[in-house]
Amino acid sequence: MFFEPPLLDALAKGALLSTLGIAWVILLVRVVGLRSFSKMTNFDFVMTVAMGSLLAGASQSGGWAPLVQTLAAMAALFGVQYAVSRLRYASSRFDEVVQNTPLLLMKDGVILRDALRQTRVTEDDLIAKLREANAGDISRIRAVILETTGNISVIHGTRMDAVLLQGVRLDAAGPGSAEKPG
Repeated sequence: MFFEPPLLDALAKGALLSTLGIAWVILLVRVVGLRSFSKMTNFDFVMTVAMGSLLAGASQSGGWAPLVQTLAAMAALFGVQYAVSRLRYASSRFDEVVQNTPLLLMKDGVILRDALRQTRVTEDDLIAKLREANAGDISRIRAVILETTGNISVIHGTRMDAVLLQGVRLDAAGPGSAEKPG
């Protein structure tokens, strides 16, 4: 207890613990690297959400032991994420196990309905993403991809390099599943 009035003590403890938590996260990011919060993969996204939860827990710790346990959990998550990213880089087989594959939702102005159904993305969601990407002409949409993070990428223009579809799963759409938007 820092102060006698409980309200003042709670304010001081919240400010101090939040500051310690943030400082710890900054230190961990400096040690492990900026990729820690990149959200390039589904694992990175989980890491970011978990870190936010742990930071909230640290700021509400009831004593030093719970705070130290929370800070240790943060360090462990950074360590696991670092190890996973190194293993993904070193082993394509490991990468396949832990990483989802991006999936094509639209190609050359054609909505791939089987892919939408498989990923539970509605056509309204897809159209909203097209508007968000300033896609003014459906026929100029080269590809729409559901990325491993859950983000949707829209490639539009007059042409698209094939390398942009490298690693993207195209097989959700079978014959007869594609349909031009009306």
